[in-house]
Amino acid sequence: MKIVVDIGNTNALLGRLDKDKIVDQLRIETRELLEIKASNNLISIIQNFIKGGEIVVISGVVPAAESHLTKILSDTIKDITVFNVTTDYLRRFIEFDLENPNEVGDDRIINAIAAKVKYSSPIIIVDFGTATTIDVVNYEGKYSGGMICPGVNLSIRSLSEGTAMLPLIKFKKSNELIGKNTIQAMESGIYWGYISMIEGLVRKLKKSKSLTDANTLATGGLSRLFENDLECINYFDYDLTLRGLSIISESIE
Repeated sequence: MKIVVDIGNTNALLGRLDKDKIVDQLRIETRELLEIKASNNLISIIQNFIKGGEIVVISGVVPAAESHLTKILSDTIKDITVFNVTTDYLRRFIEFDLENPNEVGDDRIINAIAAKVKYSSPIIIVDFGTATTIDVVNYEGKYSGGMICPGVNLSIRSLSEGTAMLPLIKFKKSNELIGKNTIQAMESGIYWGYISMIEGLVRKLKKSKSLTDANTLATGGLSRLFENDLECINYFDYDLTLRGLSIISESIE
């Protein structure tokens, strides 16, 4: 039994693997892992989820949270191997067409690895996380970079904090294009604004000769809310990063 962990800026997602299948998941707020001393409750939750696992494979874009989780595991669980994924290790699984691969978040590279294995290249990957990222695997199966945009919730907070009279709203699908009050107008602007942004960027990418025939894949927690309205997406794969970590875990003894 293996455990894979993806530590993002907002949440850490743990997946339990039975062979190559994800059989269970646990989501923890990343800020909990950033506390100097983890609560007994958090430690208990992690221990119960990892119980029976022999290897824990960790990747993350928040170094302090990754370090704290590694220490929690090492200090409280016996007979378990903790493997921290690095960009250099990821070079085993995919080639790069980039100036400096070490600048790229490992989660984006892991998504590219999973997409390359499960889907045919070229492919465009849209990840709705704390940031909204768009990444490209080209015809040769190389990770060739992408785009980073403000995430949905970041945009909502920025809109509220940067204005005097706009409230902080919770992101939701808007059924109406024209809002009849302030909250409805904000909901519509955020939801349909992101639809238009993704559709427009994917369309622009596909005008490139190298991406004309590319499939488009969406992942990330918020991608579910866009599923019925994003016409440019061929596949929705909510567990793409964990699938990538599962592929990587197969190389670890």
